[in-house]
Amino acid sequence: MKIVRACIYPKDIQSITGKSERYGRALLSKIKTYFGKQPHQFVTVQEFAEYSGISQQIINDYLQKVS
Repeated sequence: MKIVRACIYPKDIQSITGKSERYGRALLSKIKTYFGKQPHQFVTVQEFAEYSGISQQIINDYLQKVS
């Protein structure tokens, strides 16, 4: 059984986009606002994929490689 991470973190966004970790934190904040989440709630891989336009499969493949 494959274990797939549900949440995405600034370091993941940094590695996927090639931008800084600070950019990743800012982007997560924008995604939370977009989806109407509270600051303490997590952003899922699915939400990140929908917001960024990057395929969820590409993100999951990347997260499995770095795990």
